[in-house]
Order: sequence, then structure tokens, then C-alpha cells
Amino acid sequence: MKDLMGKAIWDYYNNLNPEDLQTETSISELDELPVDYLFRDFEEMNDIEQKALELSKGKVLDIGAGAGLHSVYLQNERNLDVTALDISPKSVEVCKLRGIKNTVCRDMLDFSGQTFDTVLLLMNGTGIFGSLTKIDTYLQKLYSLLDDNGQILIDSTDILYMFDRDEDGGVYVPAEGYYGELDYVVHYKGESEDPIKWLYLDFHTLKNAVENNGFKIEKVIQDEDAYLAKLTKK
Repeated sequence: MKDLMGKAIWDYYNNLNPEDLQTETSISELDELPVDYLFRDFEEMNDIEQKALELSKGKVLDIGAGAGLHSVYLQNERNLDVTALDISPKSVEVCKLRGIKNTVCRDMLDFSGQTFDTVLLLMNGTGIFGSLTKIDTYLQKLYSLLDDNGQILIDSTDILYMFDRDEDGGVYVPAEGYYGELDYVVHYKGESEDPIKWLYLDFHTLKNAVENNGFKIEKVIQDEDAYLAKLTKK
């Protein structure tokens, strides 16, 4: 892994001539992602992020913490015990430099030994599942990380709107696989990561999956095609 997202975060934090990231997927063209977007404060976050941070309680695990924008707020403004977890070494180093007390550089599937009152997966958090074939593995892992009375706060986007429609309103989606399974590519300073699998889930599909893995689910907030869900143990 070239850790291009981490490099961009590192360059921005240390004023090392940062450039915008570029991202693309198997169904969308190249798009600019300003690195400062990963360093927003609470007032700049969207409604879903703000609601998730307001609902967070107790001991918190922030999965896919990135530059730590959610962890910093929860630790410094909400005075919560937060662990920032990310697979990106450079991102985790920046989290440390920003003062986050508990950081872990590891794949969530390899992380164990603790349980949490709140587990956060934000900024299209279902993406980490990769594909429908792996969703049970990830949900069982999340179940093991959650206290009996804990909550998982996870968001996603139903990307059906990105596909063409016919005159009758029917949608042309790929015949093979689930339409939310995409290849996702990051570019930075002339380098490109290998494509990774990224999963956008409509709420109904997520609901079926989590209920088959011992969870109850509640849709907390809907924002156009995006939503925040709360998972608790049955």
C-alpha cells in the first residue's frame, strides 16, 4: 500500500506542499478531494457527522479515523475516551501529533482485546466492508468489539441515483453483482493506489445484513441519498 491518503494528510499537517487528492470509482470520473476537507471542525461537518458525534458516548472506537477530525472533537470537546484506528501509518502519526491519546495502526479485522460503548464508521463507513460477500465477516468483528449495551454508528449512501434511468423511471444497473460494489482509486502527486473494493449500501440491504448478524438497526437521520444508522445488539 502506497498510503497516498496518509501522505496527503501528512503533507497538509506539516505544510509540505500538499496537493488535492484525486479519487475515482468504476462508475465515476476523476474528482478532486481537497485535503483540508479531512481536517474540518464540527461546524463544517455535515448533518450526519454532527449527529453521530452528538450521539457518541462512553468509550469510543473511531474506525477509519483518517486525520482524526472526529476523534479530536470527541476527545477534546466531549471529553470522551477515544481510540483512533486506521490502516494508514501516516494518518495515525498525524492523529498522534494532533494529541489523540489512543491510536492504533491496524486493519480492524486484526484489532481485538477491547470492547467499546460506541463504534464509529463515518464518511461512508460501509465502504470498509468491500463487498457483500465480506459483510458478515465485518459485522461479526464489529459485534465482538461492542459492549452489550453499546452502539455502532455507521453511515452510507444509496448510489442508485448515479445510474441511468429510462423514460419509465427504470434504472439501468449492472447485471453482475450489487450496484453499490465499486472499485475506488486514490491519486496523489502523480502516484496512484491500486484499486480497492468499496461498498455503498442502501438502507434495506444493510438492514437485512445486520439483522442476520445479531443486531437491531435504526435509521437515525436521512440526508438526501445518505443516511446514518445505529446498530445495537439484539
